[in-house]
Amino acid sequence: MNPEAFLADLERKPEMLRALADFLDAGSPWPSVAPTRVVMIGMGSSRYAAGVVATRLRAAGIDACAEYASLERGTPAGSGVLAVGISAGGSTEETIEALAKHRGSSDTVALTNRVGASIERAADSVVPMLAGDEDGGVACRSFQHTLVSLMVLEAALTGGTVASVADVVRRTAAATEDLLDRRDAWLPGVADLLGEGSATFAVAPAERLASAEQGALMFREGPRRTADACEAGDWLHVDVYLTKPLDYRALVFAGSRFDAAIMAWMRDRGARVVAVGRDVGDADVVVRYRHDDEPQVALLTEVLIAELVAARWWTARGDA
Repeated sequence: MNPEAFLADLERKPEMLRALADFLDAGSPWPSVAPTRVVMIGMGSSRYAAGVVATRLRAAGIDACAEYASLERGTPAGSGVLAVGISAGGSTEETIEALAKHRGSSDTVALTNRVGASIERAADSVVPMLAGDEDGGVACRSFQHTLVSLMVLEAALTGGTVASVADVVRRTAAATEDLLDRRDAWLPGVADLLGEGSATFAVAPAERLASAEQGALMFREGPRRTADACEAGDWLHVDVYLTKPLDYRALVFAGSRFDAAIMAWMRDRGARVVAVGRDVGDADVVVRYRHDDEPQVALLTEVLIAELVAARWWTARGDA
């Protein structure tokens, strides 16, 4: 793991997104299936991304779930089940083992960024993430490309089109470029504010919970900072208690109908807040970017703010 290489990985996001959009112009890489149940299996970032898309599929009336690959007893294999094993590096032992339990009974797909990886042996077919090598040792572009790949599957199962996903990816590239180009204006203040307390918390709506989960992971993985994630509505029942004893620092990915209630507690308890995507009122800093009013672009873009903060902290820390 290397902080300078991690930053370089982040800076290549627009380039790799546009290449992915070009690839999708040729059509869906997913096999043609009509499952009665979809189970997406992974650990860490892979499961975060799967959780968001599983929620979207259920909202469309499709039986879908995202499972920890480490479950002792997961969704049973069987006819009509589409099992998707997600592993950026293609060697996650828990995911390979869980996917292999479905092989021969379910339709199995490996979603990976590493062609020829071990996970392919547990799958009937392979879908490439096409995120390129991540030299920093952190799953950053592959997290973003996992979301895109699963959105293509969602489109196939819900009557959408690959072309519409490719359009979102191109707007995401523009949004990502906008944040990178203007980072000197917003990043130092955001990094300082979020880093001054003893811990950093990330909050996001359920529909984009992966942004908070991945953001908190980035704070832990590189700079080794104490960090956690919470869903916006659940925050009022779970994390609100921490605003009283702690010097509470929060990165709020805005857009939940609970934002106002969250900010009322933050204001009353003297918490410090960076809001992303819109002005939620009383936030100390608001970070906006191109196309941030589009939920799908936000889902694919906003975690970059946490990643760039993590890269800055990690570089300042001076080790891996």
